[in-house]
Amino acid sequence: MNFLDAKSAPSREDRLHAAIAFGGTCSQVRTCDRAVANGCTNLSSRAFTQAQGCQFTLSLGMLNSIRNSVVIMHGPVGCGMCSVGAYGQNKAMKQVRDPNATGLIWLSTNLDEPDVISGGEKKLREAILYADKEFRPESIIVANSCVPALIGDDIDNILQDVQKETAAILVPIHCEGFKTKLMATAYDAVYHGILKKYIRYPDRKQPIWEQEEQRQQEQYRRSRKVNILNVGSMSRFDETEFRRILEALGLEVTFIPCYAEPEDFQYALETSLNVSLCGTHDDYFVEHLKTMYKIPFVVDTIPIGRKNTDKWLRRVAVHFGIEAEAERLIKAEHQYLEEALDPYRKTLKGKRAYLLGGEVRILATAEVLQDLEMEVVGFKAHHYDRFVEPIFEALHDVDDVLFSVATNQPFESSNIISKLKPDILVAHIGGNNIASRHGIPLLPLFGPQYNYCGYSGVFEIARRLAKKLRNAEFNRQLSLNVPLPFKKTWYEQDPFSYIKSVPLPSGSETPAIKSVVNGGSYE
Repeated sequence: MNFLDAKSAPSREDRLHAAIAFGGTCSQVRTCDRAVANGCTNLSSRAFTQAQGCQFTLSLGMLNSIRNSVVIMHGPVGCGMCSVGAYGQNKAMKQVRDPNATGLIWLSTNLDEPDVISGGEKKLREAILYADKEFRPESIIVANSCVPALIGDDIDNILQDVQKETAAILVPIHCEGFKTKLMATAYDAVYHGILKKYIRYPDRKQPIWEQEEQRQQEQYRRSRKVNILNVGSMSRFDETEFRRILEALGLEVTFIPCYAEPEDFQYALETSLNVSLCGTHDDYFVEHLKTMYKIPFVVDTIPIGRKNTDKWLRRVAVHFGIEAEAERLIKAEHQYLEEALDPYRKTLKGKRAYLLGGEVRILATAEVLQDLEMEVVGFKAHHYDRFVEPIFEALHDVDDVLFSVATNQPFESSNIISKLKPDILVAHIGGNNIASRHGIPLLPLFGPQYNYCGYSGVFEIARRLAKKLRNAEFNRQLSLNVPLPFKKTWYEQDPFSYIKSVPLPSGSETPAIKSVVNGGSYE
């Protein structure tokens, strides 16, 4: 893989043939994705769409976390205003790494109607020079929105020219929202800029070691070093859990890209293994580092739930030849968990859960629910691609479970929830307004102040699920006092009636999906 000669990363519709529209069961989506070379789900679309995600705002989630940097949003002032709400969390998370770190610093070129005619290049140039003089950052990141891309502003040439007048590293990020319907392309867009501008071997001040012993010690350190590629949905508590697990095996851990400094990406090349926490997030980055720098990687699972954490840990252990040590650690962690989970199983056994959010994360979280003897009655994934398939291995008896693919589309979610009638929702943070109005308790799929990952994450999910089910009064009151925005006739229809899809494989009309679309109880 090498797309770095191009100005921007390809869309995931083209690169991974990912799907953004599907309604069926787990068995159907897996069969359909393998039915043709590109997966027949890739050919699906919608006749009507509601509140689809934008890769520009998702890109900002990563870019805003990079320390010692200023982010310039090149576009109308409304683009990227979501960053205002992330300021407090952003500053706190940066200062966990560095107490002297500043909070989020971002500027907008504030393009208006005359700029659409005359171009926004002058404003961008002025914004870059101002940011460099006023804040003296290590890097200035320019996120390109739809408007300058449509009118033809050449941000790469502007940055190349202005670089002569600035001390900061200038990084162009092509994350225009109109270029893809699959907002996860944002990760590739950000990594594309990082790979081109940040990644290079560090300039060591003392390249020649004074003693042979020092050289050998440094070589050994690098041979035991692991880069953990964190994501915005991982909390600091999750990172602490990963560090605890891997340091117990004698490994040294570094976290990138979120909340790292530009310089950290240079030293990230001095590692033995790149370990992804989510293939959806990191494959573009780790594949390029393997191609360019011969650094191997692990990318096939997410360590949420016991089985997934076991698999993740064993893959890391194989690389370092420490399988026996890993097995001893896994055995000890399981013993602790069995005792800790027993009282929660008594509370949660048989409870029905519907999961909505990132495709890899919801499937991994479902393994925790099954471990707690809960019943998983449905999934709604933001998109579907090849990184989902390995996560199914940790689940059992889900072939006839509902599986839909939709980025947002709250009208579909509301219809499905009304038919499934789950006891609890596990849903993506920030998109639960309508779901909450059904009166069902809701556990956020992730959160910056909670632990979800690793072995300790299993316990924390169990504890919080039990707490949510004991007290669902808030959402119940919402359902009684805040009406749903859709007509009653919509709830009598097939929730997937607006999906324009290719024919499903033969035998796809399973009793499970018939029950859902016909208004049954899905049992």
